[in-house]
Amino acid sequence: MVDFKFADIGEGIHEGVILKWLFDVGDKVEEGDTIVVIETDKVNAEIPAPESGVLKKKGAEVGETIHVGETLAVIDDGSEETKTESPGEGKREADETTDDEDKETESKKDEKKNDDDEGASVVGAIESSDEVMEASNEHEEDDEESEKAERVLATPAARKMAKDQGVDIRALSGSGASGRIMKADIQKAAEGGGETGGKTAAAQTYGMPKLREENTRREKISKLRKTVVEAMNRSNTLIPATTVMDEFDVTELVRFRKDAKATAEAKDIKLTYLPLIIKAVIQTLKDYPVFNASFDHENEEIVYKDYYNIGIAVDTEKGLIVPNIKNADQQSIFDLAEAIQTLADNARNGKTKIDDLRDTTFSITNYGAFGSKLGTPVINHPEVAILGAGAITKKPVVINDEIVIRDMFPVSLTIDHRIIDGGDAGRFMVRLKERLSNPIALLLS
Repeated sequence: MVDFKFADIGEGIHEGVILKWLFDVGDKVEEGDTIVVIETDKVNAEIPAPESGVLKKKGAEVGETIHVGETLAVIDDGSEETKTESPGEGKREADETTDDEDKETESKKDEKKNDDDEGASVVGAIESSDEVMEASNEHEEDDEESEKAERVLATPAARKMAKDQGVDIRALSGSGASGRIMKADIQKAAEGGGETGGKTAAAQTYGMPKLREENTRREKISKLRKTVVEAMNRSNTLIPATTVMDEFDVTELVRFRKDAKATAEAKDIKLTYLPLIIKAVIQTLKDYPVFNASFDHENEEIVYKDYYNIGIAVDTEKGLIVPNIKNADQQSIFDLAEAIQTLADNARNGKTKIDDLRDTTFSITNYGAFGSKLGTPVINHPEVAILGAGAITKKPVVINDEIVIRDMFPVSLTIDHRIIDGGDAGRFMVRLKERLSNPIALLLS
């Protein structure tokens, strides 16, 4: 018998709503068959069966919410032993405990129902275990502080969430059994309702001011908007960012696109400026690899990446989403144009796959599509830079002491100032300008 859990599928997704069951109780399912579609705040996730067998129970019905760690389905695989499994691939984790947790045996069942205990945050096939593992130290401090950290009771998912949100787990009082810290405690702290967490200095000092309630309307934010809030808070909390701005003369690029549009239309491809910009960006990333990296602050290491997954910010009715083009450096301009259209259509139709959001190395946001010129884009953590593309417009400029009309392209580059200096950003922009001013060179990559 397989107790199939809804696992942590990544990208900050902690819950979902059952959108569609593809099998009914009593149906025979094969390993790998999609048995249910779950709507999350970012994607609709198709969940495959981990084993072949008969579907004996559904953990939630259509329209109901299911949280990470809760039973999604029970499948009779013909074995007598009950196994706990989670979708995906990953490593085995056990709850971090201390000696006095042996007294919690009876309370753990109720606790698991409400939070991500024993394997709830695991991505991968696991079997339930009573193994006691040593508590991890999130901070390298003196012996007294380390000992205090080891005594903290918390689920693995809560520890990970605290680390991601910058919450000091040692300063919290847990709401779980024996004072165990739960995800809800971390969330409360991060939102400013706990003893510590993700509050800015201003918020800690002043809090939320009292508002006049007359002629006002309150509206709960959507799941996607909540995810955007968390991502923006995380980025601005962790990254000391600065933005470099410039204006490129792209008159030749405009002519190049105009000439190429006929060929693109013959292939039923919509050729915008974005594929051309991506081509130029990738060539420049290869010249300056640190812009395609990420920063491991804890280990004080820069993680350089030899692949180029370019994220494209897409505006949808539900909010902003950033899918990425995998291995964009290996694609032609027309291939990139098709990939952009597919990702944008999927995002707006709610068909984005979780894999489309993973492993982005560098992002581009095109606010020029809405007529805007300049902005200060926010870095998509854990990336270290993001390019903002404004609207191309005709402007009078001075060339050789004469006023001429040229097509000008406003560009913004936000960088993580921990590992990228202003000089690096300036050189990146100069090289990018050279490439976009000479579009023929884009065809040679």
